[in-house]
Amino acid sequence: MAQERQINPMVKMALEYGPIILFFVAYLRLKDRVFTIGGTEYDGFIVVTAAFIPILVAATGAIWALTGKINRMQIATVVLVVVFGGLSVWLNDDRFFKMKPTMIYALFGGLLAFGLLRGRSYLKYVMEEMMPLEDAGWMLLTKRLMLFFFGMAIANELIWRMFSTEIWVYFKTFGLTAAIFAFFMTQGPLFQTYGIEKDDSGA
Repeated sequence: MAQERQINPMVKMALEYGPIILFFVAYLRLKDRVFTIGGTEYDGFIVVTAAFIPILVAATGAIWALTGKINRMQIATVVLVVVFGGLSVWLNDDRFFKMKPTMIYALFGGLLAFGLLRGRSYLKYVMEEMMPLEDAGWMLLTKRLMLFFFGMAIANELIWRMFSTEIWVYFKTFGLTAAIFAFFMTQGPLFQTYGIEKDDSGA
């Protein structure tokens, strides 16, 4: 297995979060405009979505080129952005792109649930190097994250169906990110209870 190459953390952060920030800024600037392309009218949200897709693909490709590795969550995210974002642009219907977070979180939650049914933590397989835990800790964290992902999927569905596009954009840009950060911050007691000290002796 190829070892991940280390890059400047600021560069990695820019590549991971830059496309989302650009999407947000572009939406605020273009949300009230209508563009006629090939005889078809597209509102600002669709145009911004069309631009976001290649930017996200390029940023993910840059992470792969610089580090030699991208995780499965990043791959799944890119695939779903291309599929649902592409459908929104092709059909000129913003609902498909708004459904994308629902599909992502439902997929992640479903994969974790499938692993739990088999008595395994797929989360451990993805994140073991980042935060070593005892097996019991991985199982508990996986159950909590599974429920969190399903909750996020439901929240996204409620927001995009019941509120305006602008509110959904704010929710997607800031709400989802803040929720993920808050979730892991509240898992401190679990990490303390089940954490395993890394062996730095090189053995």
